[in-house]
Amino acid sequence: MAVDWVIAPRDRVLDGLEAGLQDQCGAALLGPAGVGKTSVARTAAEHLASDFRRVVWITGTESTAAVPFAAVSHLIDIPAAGRTADVLRAARDALGSDLLLIVDDAHLLDRLSAALVHQLAVSGAATLILTASTPAPDDIAALWDDGLVNRVEMAPPGHDDARLADQVSTYLAGQPDNAQAVLRYLAVHDPLLLDDLVALTDIDAVATARQCGVVDIDGALAHCTHPLFLSTIRDAIGGPGLRRMRNTLVERLASAPRAGVVDRLRTAVLALDSDVSLPTGEVLGAARDALRLGDLELSERLARAAVASSADSGTRFAALLTLAYALAWQGRGREADTVLGQIDSADLAEDQLMAWALPQAANQFWMLSEPERATAFLRATRNRLSSPAAQITLDALAATFAMNAGAPQRALGLAQEVLDSPNADDTAVGWAASTAALSCARLGCFERVDTMAARAIGAGHPGLLRFTSGFGQTTALVMTGRLEQAQDLVRHITDFTQLLQPGRAIGDVLTADVLLIRGRFDEAITLLRKATAALAPTGYSWGPLAWMLLAQALGQRGMPVEAGKALSRAESRHGLKSMLFAPELALARAWTCWARGDAVSALAAARDAVKAAERSGQTAVMLRALHDSVRLGDTRAVDALARADLDCTFGRLTHDHAVALAAGDGARLEAVAGRYREVGMVAAAEDATRQART
Repeated sequence: MAVDWVIAPRDRVLDGLEAGLQDQCGAALLGPAGVGKTSVARTAAEHLASDFRRVVWITGTESTAAVPFAAVSHLIDIPAAGRTADVLRAARDALGSDLLLIVDDAHLLDRLSAALVHQLAVSGAATLILTASTPAPDDIAALWDDGLVNRVEMAPPGHDDARLADQVSTYLAGQPDNAQAVLRYLAVHDPLLLDDLVALTDIDAVATARQCGVVDIDGALAHCTHPLFLSTIRDAIGGPGLRRMRNTLVERLASAPRAGVVDRLRTAVLALDSDVSLPTGEVLGAARDALRLGDLELSERLARAAVASSADSGTRFAALLTLAYALAWQGRGREADTVLGQIDSADLAEDQLMAWALPQAANQFWMLSEPERATAFLRATRNRLSSPAAQITLDALAATFAMNAGAPQRALGLAQEVLDSPNADDTAVGWAASTAALSCARLGCFERVDTMAARAIGAGHPGLLRFTSGFGQTTALVMTGRLEQAQDLVRHITDFTQLLQPGRAIGDVLTADVLLIRGRFDEAITLLRKATAALAPTGYSWGPLAWMLLAQALGQRGMPVEAGKALSRAESRHGLKSMLFAPELALARAWTCWARGDAVSALAAARDAVKAAERSGQTAVMLRALHDSVRLGDTRAVDALARADLDCTFGRLTHDHAVALAAGDGARLEAVAGRYREVGMVAAAEDATRQART
């Protein structure tokens, strides 16, 4: 008998869908399997197709969820080189704009395909209609949580999962044996290339499955028509049976290797849970691809397999290095240190020594919170190297260490030596230029920031360093009174890392930093709460900074208990690796004290922030601390402002505020409040107005 699907009433669903299309970027049809979500999406797509340049379908499956970009591999080419942000940018450019994007079973998308969908929605390049079961992963739930799409519930009365499962089981049992054989292979991996499916079964079997309505053919791909069919088949086959079929499929895929990155990753993932051993070089290559694309968990699995099967020292070295990166970037510094410790550095060639020393030093500095040990290790390793290029690369990392340790002037000097060197490769330039950009900003050399950031970007600087140079740029923009541009820049920086952690969390920290100046505390608090949770397992210096800013935001919002908790966490996580942000920690204390009603301690802490910034030469940060000090009522700030010799919009406003406050001149304070409002500094404007009236 046919399956008795209980379908949700269409009128209400279509009303919700239409509302999403008119008022937002689209709609999400949410509900259990079998209530007609895909059917509604297909009907809507047919009706709306003529309004768009192109209609694009993406379907998530349990198989594609395990492989980066697998759900969109039929639409875009994944390059053999380039990191996640570059790949996402190229993918979005390739798809273009004015799209109607239908995402079926979105809860089964891999994280990178989900990130691409999110970007297409955020950028306005696509209107979305997606279907999903709930609860959905955070990557997908963000689409309605962030207000990008309208959430439309589809849960019809009379729907029963158990009843439906029984009916599906009975229905499939009545299908021809050869059609069931086709479904069994799709239960291992859906979709499959039609050529592979025909080779594993036969052409008549595929035709029968298609006639029975359990398999669709879309171009070169064959896929099951409903996810419930696959889950039912898997339950019927059982684990051992699925493993035997997976062995056969891996042997088929390995016999004719595909050139595409996603195809290679797909084969490697299938092999992990089979009894078929791929060549170690192929597994290691897949681990490196997964690392490059940002799937750290998959990279770890593949790298462990490569380590286990390594037959020579060179391959084992490369596999251990890949595994160490995958672990460290997940914030698992101790495990990464253990893996790196399995490498005997005494026998390494110079290029290997360099490849090992960089993650070893970085892991010690950030993930293990052992900056002194990392700095000493870097110095000792440099003495073992004879290549000028290798030495200059270590110097670039040393510059980054110096900046984070609270010595931006020294860091800038080291970075400039690297940038002036003819031996600096892209890695060295990336580290040095991003360090120089942030150091220049905090030192008050705003005119150099964009040049340094451009050099960093031009070098294709690795990983999260784009946020380091970006923080320098947003700092310069804030100090020159261009707050809206600062927020726009952060959006641009994070655009191509949407949903991917810890990139999104760091982007939220930068956004919140601007929001604090604008006085939009509730928005900042929301972002920082998420950011602190995401950064907690990592050792990045952004983690302590996030807690510092959260304490400042909560304090200014008048929430003393929560501010105190955030301050405590900031203090416990702060150390030499985040000493650059010592002034921000003192400001966190100041605003926490203010929220508690302790004005004397608040002012003392703000003055401590000024001193900490001045001692480390961070003139711009000193100015920002003085700004907060004046807001807190410091009538003696004028003298310190004279020492902060920095001519910029932020400085002029703070100076005039301080002079008016010291003179007790209400009219001038009101005038300053008006100027604050003009540049978007609402909280400072309110403080100046309050001071004028008291």
